[in-house]
Amino acid sequence: MGKIKRIVLIGVVALSVTAASGGVALASSVHIVSPGDTYWKISQWYGVDLTVLLDANGANGSSILYAGQSVTIPGKGSGYIVKAGDTYWKISQKMNVDMNELLTLNGANIGSVLYKGQSIKLPSSVKSHNVKRGETFWIISNAYGISTQSLMKANDASAGTILYPGMVMFIPTGSGSGFVPPSGGNGQAPPPKGEQQAPPSGDKPYITYTTHTVQSGDDFWSLGIKYGVPYREILDANGLKENTIIYVGQKLKIPVHHVPVKLTPGAKYGELLDWWSEAQYVWPIGTDAKITDFYTGISWNARRTVGANHADVEPLTVQDTNTMKNVWGGSWSWGTRPVIVEVKGRKIAASASAMPHDVQYIQNNGFNGHFDVHFYNSTRHVDGQPSQNHQRDVKFAAGK
Repeated sequence: MGKIKRIVLIGVVALSVTAASGGVALASSVHIVSPGDTYWKISQWYGVDLTVLLDANGANGSSILYAGQSVTIPGKGSGYIVKAGDTYWKISQKMNVDMNELLTLNGANIGSVLYKGQSIKLPSSVKSHNVKRGETFWIISNAYGISTQSLMKANDASAGTILYPGMVMFIPTGSGSGFVPPSGGNGQAPPPKGEQQAPPSGDKPYITYTTHTVQSGDDFWSLGIKYGVPYREILDANGLKENTIIYVGQKLKIPVHHVPVKLTPGAKYGELLDWWSEAQYVWPIGTDAKITDFYTGISWNARRTVGANHADVEPLTVQDTNTMKNVWGGSWSWGTRPVIVEVKGRKIAASASAMPHDVQYIQNNGFNGHFDVHFYNSTRHVDGQPSQNHQRDVKFAAGK
């Protein structure tokens, strides 16, 4: 969650903002410039796309701000402002609304791609709350009968997020965020006791929790690798920060992602799994897989060694490297090809390029760096945007 700046209200406070950058929004439509402020800084404080902010104030990238100047913060009618990595599925899960309803409301379909800064509508069932003096996440969540965790997730907040009077927060629909199965009506996730929760019906991914007892040498990164989840999810599940010190014997909640198997058009195709909510958990960091070129049927072995926006992958051996190179005609290339990733007994539709670059973890494999493997709705590291070529090949590998 980015820095949130206290604002000075001028005249009448504007009607409440529905959303800003998928995070906590502010009710006021005016920001009073302080020395050192820039449009970029203001956009970060309020979670508003810089271009949207400039347009709202008739400004451009070279416009100068003066202390005491009033800057309009776009709000009413702007809806949910998409941030990097958002998909309709992720937004529907954060707000606990039906994805089909969200798609219909925005004239979109399952293949629609979202872009950072784009504004989309939310169903009327998603309420907003104006923060009052002295309120906390716990107080607000209890007032609406939801869990504190679901409230934080809906607003991209954490235990360290500061609440100020006048903020507007999303109140997700129902008794939870959509990630945690219901626990009996009070909206609070039950104390973690392994994976005792009953799975929800349907074919949507869901999360349960297990408990880890901290051992000597544990850190958040190693625990993320051990349990196959991004370490930030462990931080969020426990209301912790990166610099929090953990102690031997301490109990930590660990998210466990359950990704149902999806049907494919035929045996040669892979499951079309969303990267953010499905694929990254089926193929976690540190796990080996067999990659098969869709066109030739040639396979090689590889390991996902890192990667957040997509999978950063390395061949296991020199033989795997040579096999892969032959698939791309004997030379390394950024050109994309549809592939099938086989891991944990599942076949996932994906797209790979074959250019060694950046960090390397596996030594003596004849491959200087890693290569990229993209899945449905994954994005580039450099700008957080989807690659059209990769997305095209992913769908091809899924028979779409």
